[in-house]
Amino acid sequence: MSLRYGLHARLLTVILAATVITLAVVGLILQRQGAMQREMLDHSRESMHALVHKRLADQGRATVERVAEGLVNPLYYFDLEAIGQILATIRRQPDVSYVVVYSPDGDVLHDGSQDIMSFGQAMDDPFAAAALAARAPLVQFDEHVLDIAVPISLADERLGGLRVGYSLQNVAADEQAANEILSRSLEEISGRHLQGVTLSLAGLVLLGVALSLLAQRALVRPIRQLAGYAREIETGNFNVDVADSRRRDEIGDLVRTFRRMSESIRRHDRDVRRMAYTDALTGLSNRLAFREVLDQRLIESGGAARGLALLFADIDDFKRVNDTLGHDAGDEVLVQFSERIRDTVERFGGGATLSRFGGDEFVILLEGDERGQHLRETASLLAGVLVEELSRPIVVRERPVHLGISVGITLFPDDAGGATALMKNGDIAMYQAKVAGKNCYRFYSRAMDQAVERRVQLEQDLRGAWDRGELTLAYQPVFDMRANRLVGAEVLLRWQHPKHGMVAPSVFIEVAEQGGLIETLGPQVLRIACRDAVRWRAECGQPDALFLAVNVSPRQLRGGDFAAQVEEILAGTGHPPSLLHLELTETAVIGDELRVSGLLGRLRARGVKVWLDDFGTGFSGLSHLRRVPIDGVKIDRSFIAEALRNPDDLALTTAIIAMAHSLGMTVVAEGVETEGQADLLRERGCDYAQGYWLGHPMPLEDLIALCR
Repeated sequence: MSLRYGLHARLLTVILAATVITLAVVGLILQRQGAMQREMLDHSRESMHALVHKRLADQGRATVERVAEGLVNPLYYFDLEAIGQILATIRRQPDVSYVVVYSPDGDVLHDGSQDIMSFGQAMDDPFAAAALAARAPLVQFDEHVLDIAVPISLADERLGGLRVGYSLQNVAADEQAANEILSRSLEEISGRHLQGVTLSLAGLVLLGVALSLLAQRALVRPIRQLAGYAREIETGNFNVDVADSRRRDEIGDLVRTFRRMSESIRRHDRDVRRMAYTDALTGLSNRLAFREVLDQRLIESGGAARGLALLFADIDDFKRVNDTLGHDAGDEVLVQFSERIRDTVERFGGGATLSRFGGDEFVILLEGDERGQHLRETASLLAGVLVEELSRPIVVRERPVHLGISVGITLFPDDAGGATALMKNGDIAMYQAKVAGKNCYRFYSRAMDQAVERRVQLEQDLRGAWDRGELTLAYQPVFDMRANRLVGAEVLLRWQHPKHGMVAPSVFIEVAEQGGLIETLGPQVLRIACRDAVRWRAECGQPDALFLAVNVSPRQLRGGDFAAQVEEILAGTGHPPSLLHLELTETAVIGDELRVSGLLGRLRARGVKVWLDDFGTGFSGLSHLRRVPIDGVKIDRSFIAEALRNPDDLALTTAIIAMAHSLGMTVVAEGVETEGQADLLRERGCDYAQGYWLGHPMPLEDLIALCR
């Protein structure tokens, strides 16, 4: 086995050689350290200049202050002769250019000359304003003169001031001579050491060149080749051919490892792409793949003026499958639905693109011809076929499941100009299909945006409505039809919006349901209503009579703690369980009868009554009477409104009353608005009734007055 002279060994050799050479160079530089004296001399010049000026300023200020003290009395008595004698002594000093005694107004009183030629003239030199304003000794200077001004005062009275100007020409000449001497000395030192420094620098340059060539050959060139290969792989070219290396060092190992890595990436790239762009459950393309296709189609369609139709489909009531049959069954439903959708799209033809967008949502992209004709009709036809095909039941674990699909359709470029807006519009149209009753399709329109914005704003306002006092409770009385007496009341929630006025319950209750607010509002309504009912009965003198009916949302029933909430509220308010009637609709029961039966059975064991609201409007109302423990039914107002005119509604109303009585249930009629309707219900044996003819929804105080 041959000895391996690896990269680490080479680097150690180079580093050792560089260290020895560097030490030699450093030693040479230390021997010729005089070459660094230039910077020191520059600092010396600056320091000398500053020191000379500072000393001149300090000495001059001391002299001027001393002279100013001697001028107090002569200036006070305006003795110009005495002032002139004092100024003559200072004027004879070397380097003094001028001396001035000035008044508080800045006029010259004496300039040290015998004739005082400038007497009474205003000082107008550049230093005059600052000197006149100074209240303490002031030193000013430029490149020619050093001006020192000292104010002269007696007690608090300012008499004027003294200014003395020192010429800086001699100082500058001295500094210039010193600088020339320093420069000549520096040039002599530099000349002596220039040859040694030059040789040292030449040696360092040669060393750098040698090291650069060595690094270029041993390190830089192969690393650059690997970087080029990496850039090719980064751009998606996994077929790049990495050249093999015969080097027996770390660089050779790196090249061979990189070669194996590129081959591995090339092998796995196909699997990664398939996993990234395919939905694992259904085998359809996923959201990422669809978005890339949509972006590409938008680019192509924009240039060729081709239209696009986006169908946004969502399975109706899919959550009910997961809640009742489990998530495994939900996956089976998704697989069967995706197969039906795929078969339908393939039979339809037209080059449609199908993807699972996520959860129970699917998207289909249709492309129109160059003229964009008939695209709307084509999308409508495909959506209609999808609704028809997916409305048929599917069998999951030997159990038929009825679901359906809601489809929203939006068009490019009519509805939107980009992918994000197009998908948002499709989602909005799908939501409107849900609102329209599900298992149908709707085209996007501009009005839908406004409806969604209104709904979002309404939901935001509703979140704080209770704390702002906008939500109140109203109570609609319920009467015994035989005895014609008050037997209870149904609590109703009212919202007085500060901007929109009274908001219809059908509007804001749906918003609360879809936004999850009902899970907060429901317990609050129940608690306050139970507390009001206790007071109502006490003030009416009937503590053991008069029931309270409260509507229960399907979302409340889905919560695992609903029964515990009701029990806690009853215990906290002191409301008798036997006088509480919970009203729930068929939608709260459908698909989850077993769990709902157990929950309601727990409450009925405490004495709480359960009524089925809006009875007769659902498709399977009769089956719920058998599967779910019910104490009574409420006939929907739509039957009562037409009972006097429509024989069919009268027959259905009569049949519901008879059937409920045969099962031992109480019957309540809603929407009684005329005396004739009340008489008819009384004749048919209806137990209770409520409506505007019997009593409008009213505040608690009015209900107490009605009872009295």
